[in-house]
Amino acid sequence: MSNNPNLPHSSRARMKRLGPLALVLMIAALAAGCGGSKKPPTTAEWADGVCSAVNTWEDSLKSAAQPLTNGSVSKDSLQTAADDAESATKALKSDLKDLGKPDTQVGQQAQDQIDTLTTQLQTDVDTIKSAAEGASGVGGVTAAVTTATTTVSTMKTQVNATITSLKQLDAKGALATAFQQSSSCQKLKGSG
Repeated sequence: MSNNPNLPHSSRARMKRLGPLALVLMIAALAAGCGGSKKPPTTAEWADGVCSAVNTWEDSLKSAAQPLTNGSVSKDSLQTAADDAESATKALKSDLKDLGKPDTQVGQQAQDQIDTLTTQLQTDVDTIKSAAEGASGVGGVTAAVTTATTTVSTMKTQVNATITSLKQLDAKGALATAFQQSSSCQKLKGSG
């Protein structure tokens, strides 16, 4: 701080006390600027991010279901598959949440549809987990596998319906174009 002899002693003392406070405030202001709001993704980035997350989720669901297709399903393998499906769905929810909303006039509507989808998927996973936890005996395990298989099919239908709805959301067609041009979305279409 300044030791200007022309300042009265009380002013110099006040400046010395305010110096550290001013430094802390300046650092806080700079830090706030660094972590400020992140720019929303373009429609192309957003569509690609959605499809990429869904592709990863679908691959994880296939892996989770693998032990259920070998013919010798046990309560343990069913429970493991349910846990894996839950983990995959949590990762999908997190990935979609991290994307935020696309930089378009219908961005909030698109985000709302994604939020609705993730809520539906969580409910579906809860159904699978409940069936797995409640299964007992060969008949119970078989019934739980049927519930899990049917629910996974429902989940895929919900995802496809949401993506179709997102493509139709934007009157200008920006989202539809973004979904059509995304390489991740092309892979999603191919997986049917």
